[in-house]
Amino acid sequence: MTNVSGQPNNGRTIAEILNDFKEELKQFGQTRFEMLRSEMKEKLSAWKGAVPAIAIAAMMALGAFGAFTAALIAALALAFEPRPWAYAASAAIVFLLYTIIGVAAGAYGYRSITTAGMAPEKTLRVLQEDKVWLTTEARSQV
Repeated sequence: MTNVSGQPNNGRTIAEILNDFKEELKQFGQTRFEMLRSEMKEKLSAWKGAVPAIAIAAMMALGAFGAFTAALIAALALAFEPRPWAYAASAAIVFLLYTIIGVAAGAYGYRSITTAGMAPEKTLRVLQEDKVWLTTEARSQV
């Protein structure tokens, strides 16, 4: 049996076809959403590793500054005694040491975050493939 346009009729109404299409589209969206959610969980776990590293870097810099600085400056000042600038030079040396440690730890944390990134790359790639597939399907149906 054929319809008015000469196409075969499979016995389904337009409402049934549209309902099936709606359900398939809904399932398609749910699948893609679940994929996005899964990938974002992976990204979040990478952040969970990097954020504590940055926090540790900050705590170490502050804790070391508070607890060890005075003793280190005093020890270095002994090397410069009896100069009047002994403590100032010692403080500058300790400052440079802490700066180097803080920058190294911060760079590690930043690199960890930027390597993981936030874009859901797998989901975006699958959506791009879906777009290509839908375009080819639409062209083949015309």
